[in-house]
Amino acid sequence: MKVSILMLAYNHDKFIAKALDSALMQQVDFDYEIVIGEDCSTDNTRDILIRYQQEYPDKIRLLLPEKNLGMHDNFIQTFKACRGKYIALLEGDDYWISPYKLHKQVEFLDSSTDYTMCFHNALILDLDGSTISPFSTEKNKNVFTLEDILSSNMIPTASIMFRQGLIHEFPKWIYDVDLVDWTLQVFLAQHGNIGYIDEFWSVYRKHPEGNWSRKSSLEATKELTKLFQYFSKYLNLDSKHQRKVRVILSNYYVDLVISYKQNGDIKNARKYINKWLLNDLLNNRVLSILPIKASLILQIYTPILYKIFKWLKYRFLATFGNFLVEDRR
Repeated sequence: MKVSILMLAYNHDKFIAKALDSALMQQVDFDYEIVIGEDCSTDNTRDILIRYQQEYPDKIRLLLPEKNLGMHDNFIQTFKACRGKYIALLEGDDYWISPYKLHKQVEFLDSSTDYTMCFHNALILDLDGSTISPFSTEKNKNVFTLEDILSSNMIPTASIMFRQGLIHEFPKWIYDVDLVDWTLQVFLAQHGNIGYIDEFWSVYRKHPEGNWSRKSSLEATKELTKLFQYFSKYLNLDSKHQRKVRVILSNYYVDLVISYKQNGDIKNARKYINKWLLNDLLNNRVLSILPIKASLILQIYTPILYKIFKWLKYRFLATFGNFLVEDRR
């Protein structure tokens, strides 16, 4: 088997037919399978999939658990059921728009044996179902590395194809993170470079039922912070990439400090200031952004003193501001 299409489906009855049709329209000269983990949907998703499987029994393999597994176990069990040399990801609410997508990506990986994965660009279908925009217009290079993948979750899930056999087991901590697709990309990038094909071959559907779309800004930042805490603790990274992870982690700590402060939650703001300072100490960054640290620390630990300094600064600028401007001239 050359390619396994790994598809997860849960309450996707509005979208699943479109996703399946886009997989079935692929024009290839090799065998491929569609392996679908249907996680006990409460709508008509399972019925739709069974009808498709009956129509295409040689192409579609359905995994139908008797009880809901949850996102993580559903992904892991579906991943383990894939038999292809390569695995392509397609979530049940996204779809492909090129019949040559699989062929082109296989062609790339067959000829680039030192690459672990390749991906392409995607379009975003907005909530109203009528507006399509590019997923990203900033991909101006063909090769991406682990550092790039750590820097940004910029790869559309439905654009990914990767080599089978690089990941044998998933760590237990993966059950504690929501961004399984980004985690998978980081794991793969540890084994080699990632290729980019500058073509729009898939559509990412943005809708309020999406797992990530439902999160508030604070909830999303907490999830990202947790993910990078695990990366820092458990990934076997060299010093360069470990530093990269810690810098990103510090930025998330700052975001949490500011968010909790704005919400009046001083207890949690202090908690993440302490984590921020410790993390920067480990990364030799304590002095690099000292003015920002000092301002936040004063606001949270000694708000009265901060207000005094702020008032003194205002009075100083009001008194000497014009003089300083004239002096510089």
